Amino acid sequence: MTTNNPNELSFEPIERKTMVMEITDRLLSYLLSGKIRPGAKLPAERQLSEAIGVGRSSLREALKALTVLGLLEVRHGDGTYLKRADSELLPRVIEWGLLLGEKRTMDLIEARQTIEAAVARLAAARRDERQLAELKEIVERLDTTGNSNSVFEAFTESDIAFHMKLAEIAGNTVLRDMLTSIRSLLRVWIKSVVASEGSTKFSYEEHLAVYRAIEQGDAEAAARAMDAHMDSASSRLKQLIEAWNEEQ
Repeated sequence: MTTNNPNELSFEPIERKTMVMEITDRLLSYLLSGKIRPGAKLPAERQLSEAIGVGRSSLREALKALTVLGLLEVRHGDGTYLKRADSELLPRVIEWGLLLGEKRTMDLIEARQTIEAAVARLAAARRDERQLAELKEIVERLDTTGNSNSVFEAFTESDIAFHMKLAEIAGNTVLRDMLTSIRSLLRVWIKSVVASEGSTKFSYEEHLAVYRAIEQGDAEAAARAMDAHMDSASSRLKQLIEAWNEEQ
């Protein structure tokens, strides 16, 4: 806005949403309209692209964004299905509209790594004995075996609890709120990663290393351990996204 007269307002025009975001908005409206029930199969890509009036490549990008966010499930060789989304996830999908598109999803993965390392550093410096005991109890819940869906779901909830407890111990409300705001998205990502690996052992060991550093009050070691954990988790998630891309 540029003007010498405070009574005259002149704003630059707001840019139109990107094509992918516009398509995703339309798909969200369709998915939330009740015309398709959770667990039901979406119409074929060709039918959707014709109905919306866009090319199939742009449609695929929008479908991919909603898949990464956990609203859709791609069953290769069968089609795309609407997943049963909990009431907490849908508002976050809209709130985190900036994620719509692979580049911005990757940006959030990168940002989360920086935030988590900062949280671990602060938690190591500020923890008390009561908080350590609570954190240890969560770590013990992460020590699971088996590769069933119920095991992965229980592990995912404990994984999220671990990171939320660290944010609480760190005592920084801004960092805590940033992680809280993407909790539902993290739930989708964590479960996807452990399910694709078919095991929770690697993630348990990474969380244990973070806990031990915090127990010792070593802030830098805690940040390094969290960085290593985030590197591992991010790499696996990116591989999942790339594999999804290659199969389209």
